[in-house]
Amino acid sequence: MGDRAVGHRPIRVTARLIAALLAMLALVQPGAAGAWGYYGHATTGRIALANVKPETRAAIARLIAHQAELGTPDCPIRSLADAATWPDCLRGQYWRWAYTFAWHYQTEPVAQPYDVKKNCGGGDCVSAQITRNQVILSDESLPANVRLEALAFMVHFAGDIHMPLHSGDNNDKGGNAVEATYGIAPGLNLHSVWDSALAERAISGANPPLVRHYSPAERAALAGGTPADWGRESWELARDFVYRNAAGFGPLAEPAYPDKVTLSQEAIVQAVPVAEKRITQAGLRIADLLDAAFAPGKLPDPAR
Repeated sequence: MGDRAVGHRPIRVTARLIAALLAMLALVQPGAAGAWGYYGHATTGRIALANVKPETRAAIARLIAHQAELGTPDCPIRSLADAATWPDCLRGQYWRWAYTFAWHYQTEPVAQPYDVKKNCGGGDCVSAQITRNQVILSDESLPANVRLEALAFMVHFAGDIHMPLHSGDNNDKGGNAVEATYGIAPGLNLHSVWDSALAERAISGANPPLVRHYSPAERAALAGGTPADWGRESWELARDFVYRNAAGFGPLAEPAYPDKVTLSQEAIVQAVPVAEKRITQAGLRIADLLDAAFAPGKLPDPAR
């Protein structure tokens, strides 16, 4: 009987390990959501809400009171965190919202000069839609539900543009075509690793926590800029860090980039602060976008 108990012990350990792996894989399966998944986008919304002006917070609450008028009962908006994730929830209603799906990204080849106007015909790209929806949000003559929809799109897309692989591409669909193993978790792709696994680790392990009120000095160091600036930052990170970090070598063309990569524990540790900074910057910049939207007369000309 003692031998039988000993013999069963490795099986129980293995079962627990398999269960943990399956849970991890479920969190980071590609295609489940857009940049950063629910946790990452919700966190940017919570950072923003902790740093907007009191009058902005009140204005957001007034718009959210009209969420039933959106006609998306399966995707309710009860908070700014919900608003930050709402555009990804709409993927379940392809027939109604497919025209918005191209607004989540604007990938540019990392081997060519960055051009914010490329891949943005008719404004169908993330940088243009951040500005467009901010203008709609600021227009008090529009119905509340229209402005709430614009708020959700603006907040979400401002998160998307901060994820490096929504701007940088190496002829691999923003890393989606690069098979990736994250530590001991196989079967992912490079895009999904940055979407979820790294973001979740960055948020959960941050000290101090990311969701808090930031000082003026912190905001001066982390916020600022325009959507075009944020897209360029993400593109540069993809070019100079993300692809090289995952493959473990320098310039992308030497050697040719592999179609399979394994992020070692060392690579993950190096990547986490990068993900943490982008999530924080997104949250603080969303706060600035919201404050500006509820202070009409201070917005940029959307035609420029």
